[in-house]
Amino acid sequence: MSELRWNPVLREWVITATQRQDRTFLPPRDYCPLCPTQPGGFGTEIPVPSFEIAVFENRFPSLRLEPPEPTVEAERLFDVRPAQGVCEVVVYTPQHDTTLAQQSVRQIRRLIDVWTDRYKELGALPFVEYVFIFENKGEVIGVTLNHPHGQIYAYPYVPPIPARELASARAYHEEHGGCLFCAELKQERDDGRRVVCEEGGFTALIPYYARWPYEVHITPQEHVGSLAGLDDSGRLALARVLKRTLVGLDNLFGFSMPYILAMHQEPTDGGDHPYAHLHIEIYPPHRTATKLKYLAGSETGVGSFINDSLPEEKAVELRAALPQMEE
Repeated sequence: MSELRWNPVLREWVITATQRQDRTFLPPRDYCPLCPTQPGGFGTEIPVPSFEIAVFENRFPSLRLEPPEPTVEAERLFDVRPAQGVCEVVVYTPQHDTTLAQQSVRQIRRLIDVWTDRYKELGALPFVEYVFIFENKGEVIGVTLNHPHGQIYAYPYVPPIPARELASARAYHEEHGGCLFCAELKQERDDGRRVVCEEGGFTALIPYYARWPYEVHITPQEHVGSLAGLDDSGRLALARVLKRTLVGLDNLFGFSMPYILAMHQEPTDGGDHPYAHLHIEIYPPHRTATKLKYLAGSETGVGSFINDSLPEEKAVELRAALPQMEE
């Protein structure tokens, strides 16, 4: 059962998805449902012996193309809607014991093509207002399958964080006639202390207001609202800067860094959003090799993050861990 329930206090939708209680949880390597199906082996989600990148609908979705009717009725303050949408899984590679950071630039470039295709196709559905591309990596993040993969949620509304970003960007645009993200990026590049690397028109940096010690934002220097606005050279540059950043995070402590990767793009609600600016945010939970940053009382209870490190210092550490990229 999936449905959308309205929180009238925070003015946001909450998805209830009871069927997700039964989803696969850290199966043995030999029974990974994201590996390709081998002759004589058990059947997986991918019924072929090999592939480059695979995309399919999530078996345990929070949102459905044809959702059931809600279990309750709307009543005064409490609104409810069917949880219509799409949840997809994107499997990066047939290899189980690897990560996105370990893929070639060419393979990451293919993945960006896939992301772009899914953004366009899902965004064209009449009920989809926001396409969210993301990856949860690492068991400390809550991953239930270790095979390298990401997900795509196509929401019937603009989720709270992108909505807040867009409201700020719209206000800036109305007052100054420009892009808030472009202005922010220019100020960061002029300062330089928090810039981690630059590749072909993309900048990776730890932002001035970072909430996580090694939080990285990757942003195109030219104003682009979504992946659909990138040309071939832009997609290649994004692949290079993404790989370099992820390898640098792995190099920090000498192990494969867990993280959440969140891509923010222009909504697909049919509106005009000239102030939207494509960017990727990466949130690694580690503050040291052996310590995690947890979302505790201040962060979870009132939404006020506490970062016990300086972005300027962490940017120096991450820059030192970056690999050199081959031309």
